[in-house]
Amino acid sequence: MSFLASIFSTARKTVAAIDGAPATLNGVAAAVANVIAADGQIEDAEMDAAVNGMVAHPSLKSFTPAQIEKAVGDALRQAKSRFGRNENNTAIAALVTKPEEIRQGIFLIAADVADQGGIGEQEQVALENIAKALGVDKAKLLAA
Repeated sequence: MSFLASIFSTARKTVAAIDGAPATLNGVAAAVANVIAADGQIEDAEMDAAVNGMVAHPSLKSFTPAQIEKAVGDALRQAKSRFGRNENNTAIAALVTKPEEIRQGIFLIAADVADQGGIGEQEQVALENIAKALGVDKAKLLAA
């Protein structure tokens, strides 16, 4: 591959990664929002765990904490209705094409949010749905 072709290839890959980043942010926010809203209560500890986990996630490094908080807030507003939860589920399912380690990390962020004070029955159901949408093994990841 020529030097010029290599530069164009790198540029195309970079643009593709940037184009996909908002979808990744929205999908992760949707996952944590569905977990937070699963038990009908929105607690500060869950919000803190969501934002902190998302800020630390490698695939979201290009976003500021304020952008992440906004995405979580938007997804939480959606999670209050069946239609909105379905929209969140669609955003989560769109991440199934991401590499496995990214999908596992996304699931683990949601699991950490759910585990604020223990994972309840409704949160277990939400995590099961997230794991299915992402194509990851819930039991294996929760056992780690």
